Parts: sequence; structure tokens; C-alpha cells
Amino acid sequence: MPSNRLKTLRLERGFKQAEFAAALAISTSYLSQIEHDDRPLTPALLDRLQRLFPLEWEEVAADTGDRRQGALREAAADPLFAAAPLPPDQLERAALQQPQLADQFVALHAAYRRAGQRLQMIDEALTGGTAEGSRLPWEEVRDWFHDAGNYVDSIDRAAEVLASQLRGKSPSPAVETIERRLRDALGISIVYNQTQALRDYDATMRHLVIDPSQPAESRRFQLAHQLAALALAGEIAAVVEASPLRTAAARQLLHVGLANYAAGAVLMPYCPFRASARAVRHDIDRLRMDYGVSFEQACHRLSTLQRPGARGIPMFFCRVDMAGNITKRHSATRLQFARFGGACPLWIVHEAAAIPDRILFQLAETPDGVRYVSMAKGLVKPSGSYARSPRRYAVALGCEAQYAADFVYADGVDVTAPQAATRIGSSCRICPRDDCDQRAFPPSDRPILVDPDRRDVVPYRIG
Repeated sequence: MPSNRLKTLRLERGFKQAEFAAALAISTSYLSQIEHDDRPLTPALLDRLQRLFPLEWEEVAADTGDRRQGALREAAADPLFAAAPLPPDQLERAALQQPQLADQFVALHAAYRRAGQRLQMIDEALTGGTAEGSRLPWEEVRDWFHDAGNYVDSIDRAAEVLASQLRGKSPSPAVETIERRLRDALGISIVYNQTQALRDYDATMRHLVIDPSQPAESRRFQLAHQLAALALAGEIAAVVEASPLRTAAARQLLHVGLANYAAGAVLMPYCPFRASARAVRHDIDRLRMDYGVSFEQACHRLSTLQRPGARGIPMFFCRVDMAGNITKRHSATRLQFARFGGACPLWIVHEAAAIPDRILFQLAETPDGVRYVSMAKGLVKPSGSYARSPRRYAVALGCEAQYAADFVYADGVDVTAPQAATRIGSSCRICPRDDCDQRAFPPSDRPILVDPDRRDVVPYRIG
């Protein structure tokens, strides 16, 4: 990390030299010497900076060519190696002296992570009673976005350029501006009329009908979707063409999903939105009001901030219906929750689905020892008619506990307290916990022991 970058980081965070030095466990004079290029940063200090300021670390690594060391540190920080952690100086030497070995270690760790995800997919196939190779089109598309890291660079950047032409000095393009671009530049006529569809576009007549009974932010999103689908048609088509999806239905669904992605990127342009999110410490309500979007739209956009060299906090995001089915999900973290339902009943999102319009917080710990801070909120989407039931569901957003200082919902919570975290899993079929009172069924890889003369909350013990 160059000395000027270290000083900039200190000033951005509002630290005085003495406070920053104390956080780094060094003297003020030592920090002053580093900031004036009189002393180098040691591996131990670099490791401490990475742990204290994980958001800024990747940008620094990209600036200094230290990506290999950063990737090696991240892999070595996995709880898998907690029993014998590697010192920072050894990791630095390994990256410098044995670059191929370091790259292979990082690749092996990535393969280990993918194997865990593969196990999750097998569990889902067992749960759903279908073969893994017979995924439905929407499942293929969902997994495509997951494999892409929920970030599509070409479309995100093109949407950011489009947004810059529309929004002027405002954070986000106004409805009137989007309507004007559709009418004047693309020759689209727009009518607000209640129909069975939320949005109905006739490509032959170039006529767009929007259901006015939707909330204002939903109507605006539908307009942005249509604009993105037409203005960025080339970029969307190129991504669909390059995808490995097997069926026409899956490719059509991907086209729709990419247009939705582009609409979110137009309404919440990457760089301004990322800066706003960091400034308000990911306060969803403040972001929602600043950008004129819905609570769910803001949450989903936060989960897509994975641009190389300018990443946001690695987030997980999901949407759960009243039956517990996970209808939308993505995780840029180590958390891989069930994707079809059957998620851990101890997860706060299930409670949130039953309590609309109230934000719930949870500190959770998975079987691998990683802790997460998350918030969940139950939402109700009006139908516009007594004859149609409103949609009720909940959304959840969270990150690893190391980012708690940048997650406003974790304020006042000691994320390191031994008994403070709820011990959750991803799915009962692969959860190794043998002392959980909430089990729906035992893990698939271990036997059960049944004692006819003993009855606990769960009617068996795990062998």
C-alpha cells in the first residue's frame, strides 16, 4: 500500500494519526514515518489492514499489483485452517518466492468451495426429487447468475453510461426522463391502463402499457426495464448468445433477467450507488428514498456490487415466500443457503415473512465457524384489486461479520461474543450439527440411533 493511499484511507475514515496508529497497534511516530515513505509496511501490518478495512483492501491490491498476496491471504483465512493459521510473513514469502504454488493453493481452495456448492446442488436434487441434470429453465438461469457472481460487466457498464445521459444532477433518472427517452428516441407510445399484466409491450405497434395500480417505484422499474431491453438490446443479446443454456425457454428467461438487471443498473448506477451505500453504511431505507426504488430493489442491487477493482461488501441476498420457498437468491459470501426451500428454520428471514414492514436483525454462525450479520424484512406488494391477493414475502440481506462496522443494522452488537450468534445451517440434509432441536430430518451422510425408551425433542440421535 503506497504511503499516500494509507494517509487517504485514514482521512476518509476520519481517524486522527493517534487513533489510526492505535487501531493498527503501532506508535504514532511509526505511522507518521510510513505516511512519509520513511518506513515500509510489514506483512503483519498489511494483514492487519486487510482485516480492519476489507472494503478498501481490494482496491489497494489492484493498485499495487498485490492481487496474488490478497487472494492467498483470503484463502488462508478460511476457518478450515483455523487450527494452524499461517503467519502473514510466510504468506507474503510464499506469494513472492513460490508464485505458482501460491496460485495452485488459491485454485485448490476455490475448488474446495465449489465442491461444497456441488454438495448443495445434490442436496437440492434429493429434496426436489429430480436429477441434477434435469433442471428447469428458471433453475438454469438462476444458476447462471449465481455462477456469474450476480454481476454482468458489459451490461452494467452500458447501463451506467445510459443512466449518465438520463439522470443529470439527480442520483437516479426520473420517470419523466425515462418516458421521454422511450417516446422521442425509440418511438414508443406509453399508456397507463390496468390490465392483468404489470407491463405489456407490443413490439409491432411499439406500444407499451403499464399497470398503474403498481407502487410508483414498480412502475418506474417497468419503464426502466423496457428502456434497457431496447437501448441495450445488442449487449443483452451478446451475453445470451455466449451463455451455455440449453433450451430456448432458458435463453428467453435469461434475456428477461438481464433486462431486469440492466433496469436496476440504470436506476442505481454502479459508481454513484456504491459510493452512496458506503456513505450511509448500507442503510436500505436511505438508499431507497435517495434513488426512488423499492426496498427489495435496493437490496438486490447491493448484492450485485462485484465489479473487479471496485467491489462493494460481499453480500448474500434472498427472497422467501410465505411457504418458505427461496424464490430469488445470490451469495457473494461463503454462505450457501438452500435454493429451493428447506432452508434452516432458525434463519431470521422466516420470521420476517410473517411480520411485514419490520426490520429484524440476526447474528448467525454456520457450521464452519463463520459469522454473518443480516437483516430481514417482510414485504407486501398490493395487487390493485380485492379479487387478487397481495403478494407477501420477505427479503434478507447480509454479510460476513468482519464487515459489521459498515453494516448499519449491526450497530450495538458484539459480533465476537461467544453465545451471541444463532447457530444456523444451510439444509438439514447436509448440516453436521447433532444438537439442533429444529431438525426436520437427519443429515444424509450419517446414521441415526433410535432408543424406544427415550424421547427428546428430536426422536433420534445422530450417530
